[in-house]
Amino acid sequence: MWILVLVLLASRSNVHIVTGEADAVLAILDARAAGRAVTGADWQRLFTSEGYVRLKKRELSMHRPFDDDAFRAFVNSPELLAKRAMLHRALDRVKGADLDAMAKRAFDYLPPAARIDATIYPVIKPATNSFVFEGNAIFKYLDDEPLADFEETIAHEMHHIGFGTACAHTGEKWLGAFGEGFAAYAAGGGLHGHPYANAKPDVRAAWASGVADFAGRFAQLDQFFSDIAAGKLKDGDADKRGFEFFGLVGPWYTVGWRMAGVIEEELGREALIDAFCDSRTLMATYNRAAGAHEKRTGERLPRWRGSGLQFPVSYSE
Repeated sequence: MWILVLVLLASRSNVHIVTGEADAVLAILDARAAGRAVTGADWQRLFTSEGYVRLKKRELSMHRPFDDDAFRAFVNSPELLAKRAMLHRALDRVKGADLDAMAKRAFDYLPPAARIDATIYPVIKPATNSFVFEGNAIFKYLDDEPLADFEETIAHEMHHIGFGTACAHTGEKWLGAFGEGFAAYAAGGGLHGHPYANAKPDVRAAWASGVADFAGRFAQLDQFFSDIAAGKLKDGDADKRGFEFFGLVGPWYTVGWRMAGVIEEELGREALIDAFCDSRTLMATYNRAAGAHEKRTGERLPRWRGSGLQFPVSYSE
């Protein structure tokens, strides 16, 4: 059975890890630690590596300063040299990541037509962020973390990539932000999973706080969407407020995650995938699931107000 699953995954995905940038940085750190001279060839290996070239392209596309001399200074810093052993361990760990298992987590919550074509770049860089670039490049900051945390992050990003191949977003543009919660739900293993169980303490704390205050975070977003539907927020003001809901793992994550769980538990996985794939139906589907949940368990869940269920076409992406 597992062989059949792998064959099916292989037909829908093309995912691999490219570690050239990290390998080149570590080779320079190893030379420094051994007292050997760092040669021009060492720097050329770094600056021509696929990960470095694409990282530079991404930063420049966002109008951020990024040049070889500044990166050279970063690699030559005593602070990075002190992390050499940790970075070696971290890179060795991620080279052993189970790509098929990560892809399966994502595919479990994607439509049958979804594909995942991605290159994963574990990178050593000054900024400690991870992101997707050009729709298929997953950049993951190399850090001292459990392999499970790395795999959760990559599965999360794989879900975003696959979602984009099968779901044409329609309706109010900020409804798509709930995709962060849906990706967290998929990456964490669904209904009974914990998407940030292995994350750093500040991320775990932010997640726990947001989930515990589901009703409060839900109310914030309900007001946000109601203000948009009523014409009280124009594009610029709506965007400013909408971005504030990302945070470390803000309401787009926690509310979206809980919505996904309620929909799957009460209406099934197919209804869950359909609702997120066609965002115009998401709020109404959640409200229906919340009603079923209350009848079944007696637990009262917040509902989206009627004015927030549909949005004018003029405010779409």
